[in-house]
Amino acid sequence: MELKLLFALAFLLLTFVSGVSSGSSHYYFTSMFTLGDSHIDTGNFPIMARAINFPAWVNNPPYGMTFFGRPTGRQCDGRVIVDFMAEEFGLPFLPPSLANSSDVSRGVNFAVGGATAIAVDFFEKNKLVPFKLLNNSLDVQVGWFQDLRPSICNKTKGSRRCFNKSLFMVGEFGVNDYNFFWMANKTEDQVRSYVPSVVKRIALAVERLIEDGAAHVVVPGNPPSGCLPSVLVSRQTPDKAAYDHVGCLRGVNGVVEHHNKLLRKTVGGLRAKYPHATIIFADFYTPIYKMLENPRHFGLLASGVLKACCGTGGGAYNWNASTFCGMPGVAACPDPSAYVSWDGVHYTEAVNRYISEGWLNGTYAEPPILRAMRN
Repeated sequence: MELKLLFALAFLLLTFVSGVSSGSSHYYFTSMFTLGDSHIDTGNFPIMARAINFPAWVNNPPYGMTFFGRPTGRQCDGRVIVDFMAEEFGLPFLPPSLANSSDVSRGVNFAVGGATAIAVDFFEKNKLVPFKLLNNSLDVQVGWFQDLRPSICNKTKGSRRCFNKSLFMVGEFGVNDYNFFWMANKTEDQVRSYVPSVVKRIALAVERLIEDGAAHVVVPGNPPSGCLPSVLVSRQTPDKAAYDHVGCLRGVNGVVEHHNKLLRKTVGGLRAKYPHATIIFADFYTPIYKMLENPRHFGLLASGVLKACCGTGGGAYNWNASTFCGMPGVAACPDPSAYVSWDGVHYTEAVNRYISEGWLNGTYAEPPILRAMRN
């Protein structure tokens, strides 16, 4: 009897310890509110596109093939970064804000594919884009949050404690801004000159959220856009010196690195200004680049590591601007988890999982999200 009792006590102790180690990460955050672009959008883009009869190929197979088994509006073969974070905290997948979900008490996603940090009218008035942009910039998304805030905090209206256990994300913003400048044939120096303006707008958005009660804010930097198949095709050059040892474009990534350096410094300034808030810089650049540098270590195909899984065009990048993923006849590779790029612009679910783990546990976050929430 004593031996059985000892086994029972040991089992209960192990169960208790396990519950303590995982419970804090699963239940500390009771909601998430995210702003951003297509890297974390969970369905806002096709809703906005449908309203103006703009084609949204992301609503067609093979999008969603890995996890959901169907397109969900995510520009991925499965889950995006915030999906994995929601799972970690025991939260449901965040509904897109434009879906007008009846229950947003546990979080909502304001991110939209194509969103910019700078207001869209700037790009249109200066003729930097040859088409009409969706009005979904960072400032607009903050406005959406502020419009929804009273219904989220209806029981504690006016209380700054409403979001004490909410995780906010602002980003990553800047990718689309810089892409529009590159598309307008701006030089590297010209594109670089816009970085302070982009970072300033990100900082102002973080401040507005903190002043509205946000206590935990994640601010991701930009990924290495110079390694994207779409960018490598559109800016292809015979100049071998334009490429680094991985095969990425030095100039494009140089702007990204400048952005990330300035953003990291700005986040440090925000921490000093708002000591009561936890502001986390999340590194989006390093994890992607490490995977490209050492693909075998991550279970990726070493040959053609810069290729898109879903696309046409073959060659080193498998991307074509006129026939891309989601269009009729465009097939996906049989195993997206062996690729970094899903459709030439966005990352595969496997990459999104790796990034989210790095942000949560601290490999690629300052401070780690899981550590910050216990403070």
